[in-house]
Amino acid sequence: MSTSVLSGGLRAAIIDLDGTMIDTIGDFAVALNRMLADLKQPPIARAFIEHTVGKGSEHLIRQTLAEVGADPMLYAPAWMLYQQHYGAVNGEHSSVYPGVLEGLQGLSARGWKLACLTNKPTEFALPLLRKNGLDVFFAHVFGGDAFERKKPDPLPLLRTCEALGSAPADTLVVGDSSNDARAARAAGCPVVLVSYGYNHGEPVAEVDADGVVDRLDQLGALIAAGA
Repeated sequence: MSTSVLSGGLRAAIIDLDGTMIDTIGDFAVALNRMLADLKQPPIARAFIEHTVGKGSEHLIRQTLAEVGADPMLYAPAWMLYQQHYGAVNGEHSSVYPGVLEGLQGLSARGWKLACLTNKPTEFALPLLRKNGLDVFFAHVFGGDAFERKKPDPLPLLRTCEALGSAPADTLVVGDSSNDARAARAAGCPVVLVSYGYNHGEPVAEVDADGVVDRLDQLGALIAAGA
């Protein structure tokens, strides 16, 4: 890990949502298992969800159907059921991670412009941020349906940098997984990961990133160390 790239002209940040700011596994578990019950399929465990989230709803639903041995042709009805159930429980079984509010306050106090970029559909991301009082920190919120491609493709990051009016090299990416890190590297953005997220069941310390923090409010000290 290197703090040298965290020095100098950083003026903006792009922050992931699930596993970075809010622990949403509870919402996923309720929505997916209600979907499976409607399809007369067995339930899935929380551990499977933790290893699978982060690549968009389409991937999550397809992998869930495969996990329970369901017919892939059930995808279309599964998608509709999942959208209904997730919309009904969005934010009801989730919680903001410790240090997130303070971390966002600290970045805002630096005068940074902030954007939330997530692979979660925008229609779920915005209400979730509002419900937890975090939407006020972000100039932009982009979900997985906002652009032609999702993370780990660099396109969403590059488009978000354009929206922020910040060059990629001056825009810090904050996430919880290799998805975020790979997208940041490809886009030319520095990247810091949180240690507590999902990361597809893999150790976050093994991901190529410029730093790892245990809480979002530790970002300020990490940035100061690189100055």
